[in-house]
Amino acid sequence: MSPAAAPRYRILFAASEAWPLIKTGGLADVAGALPVALKARHHDIRLLLPAYPQARATLEKPRPAGHFTLGGYAVELVRGRLPGTPVPVWLVGCPALFERPGNPYLGPDGLPWPDNAQRFALFDRVIAHLVGTASPWRWQADMLHLHDWQTGLVPALLHGQTTRPACVFTIHNLAYQGRFGYSTFATLGLAEDLWTHEGLEFHGDMAFIKGGLAFADRLNTVSPGYAREIMTPDFGYGLDGLLRHRKARLSGILNGIDTRAWNPAHDPHIASPYNARRLGDKTANKTALQRALGLKVDADALLAGNVGRMVEQKGIDLLCETLPAMMERGIQLVVLGSGEARFEERLQYLARQYPGQVAVRIGYNEALAHRIEAGSDLFLMPSRFEPCGLNQLYSLRYGTLPLVHRVGGLADTVIEKGDKATDNGFVFDAPHGEALLAALDRALALWAKPTAWRRRQRNAMRADHSWRHSAMEYETLYARALADRQAEQSAMELARRGKTVLAPQTV
Repeated sequence: MSPAAAPRYRILFAASEAWPLIKTGGLADVAGALPVALKARHHDIRLLLPAYPQARATLEKPRPAGHFTLGGYAVELVRGRLPGTPVPVWLVGCPALFERPGNPYLGPDGLPWPDNAQRFALFDRVIAHLVGTASPWRWQADMLHLHDWQTGLVPALLHGQTTRPACVFTIHNLAYQGRFGYSTFATLGLAEDLWTHEGLEFHGDMAFIKGGLAFADRLNTVSPGYAREIMTPDFGYGLDGLLRHRKARLSGILNGIDTRAWNPAHDPHIASPYNARRLGDKTANKTALQRALGLKVDADALLAGNVGRMVEQKGIDLLCETLPAMMERGIQLVVLGSGEARFEERLQYLARQYPGQVAVRIGYNEALAHRIEAGSDLFLMPSRFEPCGLNQLYSLRYGTLPLVHRVGGLADTVIEKGDKATDNGFVFDAPHGEALLAALDRALALWAKPTAWRRRQRNAMRADHSWRHSAMEYETLYARALADRQAEQSAMELARRGKTVLAPQTV
């Protein structure tokens, strides 16, 4: 093997979901794509997640890989590969906790499974066990990459151990914290000294996510903008003080997208392939979308799309509020998604009020999502907060100009500064209907100038949001985490010998 091809890090990448094994949101996209990009850069990586039935059924070449007992539960390991990739996958099986159909976090009633704390505490104990000195694996990680609250206990469980891998903890959405009462903490058998303000205690509850935030060597979020925002009271959900305290260890790395699956030049789901040099072929996708969804076939009408969860975070209430004013402006609108019943019902009502102008589809359809990206002229993302966002990145790649609220990853990727050479979309600064409509009026003004519109489309399609760039940034983050860990180990060794030293922080 040549030096260039030799593994640089042995990475255990642990998450609660990963596409295509199981998916509820953007975490699955990251966990299904970043390991592939890291593997392509010659890192020795293992992906670990719970053995949900859907994950078992989708795993490529599954085979048993061992059994052990942990925390009173019988645990099995199943080994395989992430479908269509060379990335090894290990599933953590425990029938009592993970053999459940449907959503990995919610029961059939739409509420969290009542034993979620026990489920993910076991998952975290397994992770800690697999990287510990008693691990049944011969393979040992030197880098542990954890994601969101479901893996938050791991850094706390490993804290103080002299031999452990370096640990990176990624925050995908700080609003989800894994909060449970003290009675739950007591039943999990965790060390009592973790029940402190500096540990897992959070306003009288325990918060799984605090284990990652307080004890990981490095913290990061999925965009630079969100990394800055979560250190403020408006976006910190009560954890902004802790994050400011760890500011030197916190950074943001923008998510990438799968540029093979999302490529207008080779997309099997769309009516007519196109690229930045053949933007005229995009019109055929608009016509096909209008016909398929019962909209008036009109090349001159500005067609706006929206795909996502129908919840306030995504600004769907702003969309409902401003929709009549959009219709007065002659805009067509396509919405695909699901969420809170009140928003689903409101949008369906509005679709009936504006036949031929509004189309709403409840649920999720991957092929239709691609057709909306290809067939729309404008993509609406009025999110109140957005850690990274993926649809605006798909839209940029498809020359479908995004109109977004200037927050998080949206602010990092969508530009409207009055510069013909760099503008690639439309941005508004306040989460209010009036601001959204003002941005929409700017879009309509540009739409009336086809040459200027095409120029902005080409600006959008020029950007490279592949995972390759993100993987390179994660390599830098891993190097910093490893340096932090090595400094801590040196300090612990000196302390063991009876000397006192303050371990430096690598910034």
